[in-house]
Amino acid sequence: MSKVVVAKYSVGGENFEIFVDADKAYDFITGKLNNPLAPLESEEIFKDAKKGDRQSNDKIMKAFGTEELAKVAEKILKSGNVPLTTEQRNRLMEEKRKQVITIIATNSMDPRTKAPHPAQRIENAMVEARVTVDPFKPASEQVDAIVKQLSMKLPIKFATVRIEVTIPSQYTNRSYTVLKQYGLKSEKWLNDGSLSVSVEFPAGLQSEFFDKLNNATKGTAITKIIGE
Repeated sequence: MSKVVVAKYSVGGENFEIFVDADKAYDFITGKLNNPLAPLESEEIFKDAKKGDRQSNDKIMKAFGTEELAKVAEKILKSGNVPLTTEQRNRLMEEKRKQVITIIATNSMDPRTKAPHPAQRIENAMVEARVTVDPFKPASEQVDAIVKQLSMKLPIKFATVRIEVTIPSQYTNRSYTVLKQYGLKSEKWLNDGSLSVSVEFPAGLQSEFFDKLNNATKGTAITKIIGE
């Protein structure tokens, strides 16, 4: 049976608290629940939930820009302090860590070799650099600070790459879908029926792109990196 806990959010010296079901609050934080009202055990916003002291509508409006319960609850759950069990906290930390690794691996490369960093290499560097991930803060908002930490252990640069590709005529149809997925910037049909294009995408997707392109063209595509 899930327990009821108090989720807290403070801004401008004022406290805003709500009673929530611990399991449902966790599910909302991790995206398994979309309705911010689902975890609520009471439709009240308190300044001190345990004492039953309700927060004033004026202060709610000033802090959140709205008195709509769903929007206020969502802000408290996503940006406030929600008590979690040790198991829930560890699970949330692991999920957020994987999100951070995915963002970095997708968008970065080794500036020395221009090659993407595999996710496992980034994960190892995070362990070595003793990187701490905030389980409550969006992964995208943590990436810049984490990359700065990693740069002490791992040469890393966020970049996009532009690649020129020539596809033989017999593989143009099956390759076009792949090319469109990776930021098709220009295209030109050549006299022999082959297709010349340029694509631009985050540097970390290079291995994935070449794998899909080689599969679609049976390794016959001609590629050249023309910029980053």
